[in-house]
Amino acid sequence: MLSFLASTRRTMKFIITISREFGSGGREIGQKLAGEFGIPFYDKELLARASKDSGICEDLFYRNDESHSNSLLYSLVMGTFPTTGDGKIRADMPLNHKLFLAQFDAIKKIAEEGPCVLVGRCADYVLREEKNVIHFFINADLAAKKKRILERYDIEKDKALDFIKKTDKNRANYYNYYSDMKWGEAKNYDLCVNSSALGVDGTVKLLKTFIEVKEEMSK
Repeated sequence: MLSFLASTRRTMKFIITISREFGSGGREIGQKLAGEFGIPFYDKELLARASKDSGICEDLFYRNDESHSNSLLYSLVMGTFPTTGDGKIRADMPLNHKLFLAQFDAIKKIAEEGPCVLVGRCADYVLREEKNVIHFFINADLAAKKKRILERYDIEKDKALDFIKKTDKNRANYYNYYSDMKWGEAKNYDLCVNSSALGVDGTVKLLKTFIEVKEEMSK
């Protein structure tokens, strides 16, 4: 088994980004997919990395995760974002901008380290110009999403749908605000999958097959 994983690590060359609807199982799918290829996985782990690299309190990243109040991505892309002469984040920059920039930089650094799975946080947009990146979007039927979050969160049954809609709205607003693309729009991804159709394990198998085919075609 260990020799198989070592072999996979040597041959696997893609960075995988996963955007996901709340309750679709995107995190679990990403974790299992990373395990299949023996590569690092980043979801909340990305926040810890951004905190470590930037020196900003990790709790601030969690409390402001995938939320926004003002756009900064255009200036990031154009290379005119507000930093000091030595490239450090300006002290007077609004907090949400500091957090986004720290995550932006962390995603870039993680991608430079090699194959991995990155979940959410505009990773697909940040890495859109990079080679050897595959972008997935995971959605699910509303009933399946409701069932999933009721099993995993301490929330009243009659509030579950509002919780789902609010979380997805926040994710969409964050993505749409910090990028020039639309969250969940099929053309922005290499493959969109309804996890309700195949379940988590079936979806993992599908994504793995897609990656393997893509890798074979790129040889």
